[in-house]
Amino acid sequence: MSDEPRRSPEEARGERVYDLFRRGSELLEAGDYNAAAIPLEKARALEPDKSSIREALGRAYFRCGRYEDAGEEFEAVVRRHPMNDFAHFCLGRSYEKTGRRSEARRHLALALSLRPDRVDYRVYRRRLDRAA
Repeated sequence: MSDEPRRSPEEARGERVYDLFRRGSELLEAGDYNAAAIPLEKARALEPDKSSIREALGRAYFRCGRYEDAGEEFEAVVRRHPMNDFAHFCLGRSYEKTGRRSEARRHLALALSLRPDRVDYRVYRRRLDRAA
């Protein structure tokens, strides 16, 4: 008999989600964006309300050029966390890439207003304004 306590199904599921998220994050950081999307999609299927998973999956999609999919993930994060500057920034960038410039401007402006110290936010906002 094992001395380890039995895990509940919820604990086992949580560990599986964490393992999928960790694997996807490692692949994302290693630059293997297509591969990163696979475990992150599985983690999202198990925990669709976890913003950390949705943000990581959005980043993977964005880096794969799947801008509409990325936008959907960042929209989900912004709905749950409207003060998340990075999610607004990424949503704005996703909208920009899909030609939704007006919406892109709005989210880039929100990101910049939340974090005026972020030079990258300012650069992308100005670049979008000049492209108009």
